[in-house]
Amino acid sequence: MSDVTIPGGKIRSFVERIENLDTELQELNEQKKEVFSEAKAEGFDVKILKEIIKLRKQDEDERDERESLLDLYMRAMESAAPEQAAKAA
Repeated sequence: MSDVTIPGGKIRSFVERIENLDTELQELNEQKKEVFSEAKAEGFDVKILKEIIKLRKQDEDERDERESLLDLYMRAMESAAPEQAAKAA
């Protein structure tokens, strides 16, 4: 056997810190759910709120590129003849 010792106290410290962070994350997620429920009760569409949050996290250039591609794809799809769409499927 080797003389390597495992610092149990350090391991316990890391594990307990991670467990505490997990608890905090659960509490924050519950608070987030409550805010979404409040918004829904006020008549707001939660899916749209989540989409806004997602868009606000994106870089402006990334968001513009995504919107341009979405518009391009939608126009291409709308201009495709019904026969072409059936063949592709």
